[in-house]
Amino acid sequence: MYPILIALLPILTLILLGLGLRLIQFIPDDSWAGMERLTYYLLFPSLLIHSLCRQHLAGIPWLEILGVVAAVLLFSSIILVIWFRLFSSSAGTTFTSIFQGGVRFNTYIALALCQAFYGERGLAMGAVTAGFMIVLINLLCISVLSIWGTANSSRRGFIGDLIGNPLIIACVIGWSLNLTSIGLPTPSGEILEIIGRAALPFGLLAVGAALRPKQIHGHLRPILVASLVQFGFKPLATVTLIALTGLSGVAAGVLAICFMTPTAPSAYILARQLGGDSETMASIITLQTLLAFLVMPAIAYLLLR
Repeated sequence: MYPILIALLPILTLILLGLGLRLIQFIPDDSWAGMERLTYYLLFPSLLIHSLCRQHLAGIPWLEILGVVAAVLLFSSIILVIWFRLFSSSAGTTFTSIFQGGVRFNTYIALALCQAFYGERGLAMGAVTAGFMIVLINLLCISVLSIWGTANSSRRGFIGDLIGNPLIIACVIGWSLNLTSIGLPTPSGEILEIIGRAALPFGLLAVGAALRPKQIHGHLRPILVASLVQFGFKPLATVTLIALTGLSGVAAGVLAICFMTPTAPSAYILARQLGGDSETMASIITLQTLLAFLVMPAIAYLLLR
């Protein structure tokens, strides 16, 4: 348990630092929104492109990783939709936030943990896994928002929202450069590396600044449903599928890490853009992020030994 807590401590410190800086108004609120936007649209896409285009897939069980990712996300989505259709009295907009809270993962925390546990190889393997997850998760979440979002959602339409997502664009660019063996010319590769280095610390600070503890009241049921899927079903399904596929080592550890993190702050942006319930989304993000640092050490202790 001690190594797990040591690995989590820098991540928790940066998140709490972001929360503290916002509370004391060290940085204006508009600046935090700008930092989040900068991370989402520039820093993190740069990290993904640089990591994915340099990743050698030879020797990586990428097909098994993709299979586990797709299966866990599909099963989680089906469970949430069935719950909503049969047992929930929540509004459709609220369900979109529950869905994002149960399906999305916090990429910043996941990649930071992958690097803390497994070094550069873990970060590279985490980027490959995240590349699969980001495309599938955004496809699922944009689909749900297009069905149950309000009339105020984006008018670009489903395809426009999908192909305009900066993380999906980054994954497509990174995989294309990798699979075609084009790669990145030295100057552009170095530029993307420098920009991408800021993604994890800036992203974690933005996670902390986005926490809204006072908004949790009144949203406990949506938080509970989303968190049961996020911290209960997904880790159990992941470890089951890891055993069935025979994955082990760094690949198995990275998958376990990616499927035990809280939901992503970017879910709040998507909820606002596509007509979801942004207040419920903010509460789910807040409590899951705080809860994660009690739950994740226990999950990691069981799965990463």
